[in-house]
Amino acid sequence: MSVDVIRKAYQATEEGFLSLVTKQWPMKPQIAAVGSCCLVGVICGGTLYVANLGDSRAVLGRAVKATGEVLAIQLSAEHNVCIESVRQELQSLHPDDSQIVVLKHNVWRVKGLIQVSRSIGDVYLKKAEFNREPLYSKFRLREPLKRPILSADPSISVHQLQPHDQFVIFASDGLWEHLSNQEAVDIVQNHPRSGSARRLVKTALKEAANKREMRYSDLKKIVRGVRRHFHDDITVIVVFLDSNLVSGASSVKGPNLSVKGGGVSLRPNILAPCATPTEAGST
Repeated sequence: MSVDVIRKAYQATEEGFLSLVTKQWPMKPQIAAVGSCCLVGVICGGTLYVANLGDSRAVLGRAVKATGEVLAIQLSAEHNVCIESVRQELQSLHPDDSQIVVLKHNVWRVKGLIQVSRSIGDVYLKKAEFNREPLYSKFRLREPLKRPILSADPSISVHQLQPHDQFVIFASDGLWEHLSNQEAVDIVQNHPRSGSARRLVKTALKEAANKREMRYSDLKKIVRGVRRHFHDDITVIVVFLDSNLVSGASSVKGPNLSVKGGGVSLRPNILAPCATPTEAGST
């Protein structure tokens, strides 16, 4: 396991999806506008690798021995053009294009179309042969695509796990729109492990309802096609870290994984934490 191995896995995934688009383009050309964020966590040899494309996020809960607090530490870098540094990166890569990022309806978007600057898929913004008819006109650029606009190169960070590292929350941006890193960590820390992901999703949905001045029960009644106007899709995985397992012991102190997806996904999010069996137990 290494940073290079993970990068090659992303590349292989991107190439696999491109192959699918190429095959299906004559029958289903709109697949060229399909894409996904991709957040990956791998534990190997006491090391946590976190790789990301798009705006999903991984947050570590780390205990502070002196105070008993559990602090939130963000592990992933995001690629959303609402972040100024991401806009600057795109502008530096495309200095001849004054419209590479556009403020549209008070939201920054790449070419006025998409918020993320890196993804799996979205080949209509990567290869000119897929930015033409019969792709829907709303996805087609006015000028020829001279070079890829979006990238599938992940940001990867490496962390040596410590005995006071408690858990990692992997979640799509739908969660982080409504909860801060510390709020999410506090929810996991202050409740039983079982159902942690479900609890985070429910808390975020309640906050989305409050922002719309409506009851959570009424939000839940809204049909999926309309719900998208009230909140983004939410996918959450919570991985609990057992220092004994990470260091090679065999005891298990409870559930290691809590998974919950909720909402109305028009754009998929790939969340893929994994670990060697000796380190994560049975998940």
